[in-house]
Amino acid sequence: MPGNELGTAMILSGRIADVAHVPESRFGQWFLATDTWAVHVLTRAIDDLERLIADRRAAYPVAVDVGCGFGRSFRLLQERFSAERLIGVDIETEALARSARQAERDGLTVELVHASSSDLPLPSRSADIVFCHQTLHHLVEQENALREFHRILKPGGLFLLAESTRAYIHSWIIRLLFRHPMHVQRTADEYLAMVRAAGFSVDPSAVSYPYLWWSRQDLGLAERLLGIKPTPGHEETLINLVAVKRPQ
Repeated sequence: MPGNELGTAMILSGRIADVAHVPESRFGQWFLATDTWAVHVLTRAIDDLERLIADRRAAYPVAVDVGCGFGRSFRLLQERFSAERLIGVDIETEALARSARQAERDGLTVELVHASSSDLPLPSRSADIVFCHQTLHHLVEQENALREFHRILKPGGLFLLAESTRAYIHSWIIRLLFRHPMHVQRTADEYLAMVRAAGFSVDPSAVSYPYLWWSRQDLGLAERLLGIKPTPGHEETLINLVAVKRPQ
């Protein structure tokens, strides 16, 4: 499929104009480029997801980052999973342009796909890992996207999900600073159920619920300044999980 050149291969989808999309705020665009995002959000999520993988393989040759943003994940996916082919998907052309520049800085060859996650122009059973980091809550067609992730994974492939829940996305600070389709936000349990309904197998031991400082209403100040620990039974703000496409 023909596409624009950004220093890496770029594939254009044909259905983007029909997809409901909420552009990120100006603050959100700035935040995605910060080291705070790269270290405390992205890297910490990958650290957690890694420890949840059972029967880990030595290498996962093809890794797809759906909602790749500014490309900060590519080097981590290559290093952590020995990925030989990196594919980044995003609906925002500016994000893809910045991803291309990041890949060049990191010395990586990355294929960039301009598409909605709910309609991926990628072959079935072509990926060993689908990495979905803080992307699902941006999507209106969440069920369709999960079916697409399942479709492009090889049997036995991994779906790595790190997601913010409704409690976090509906919090005052996120409403103030970021933009999301608020009517489709879900609880941790609802996200887990939706992943399983898409055909994935998720072992209970492959799920975690981080309660990181930046996901709390007070940004963790009560604990850091006053030593007040979070109370049991709080509504989960984050869910990380490793799902498997069952061998067929």
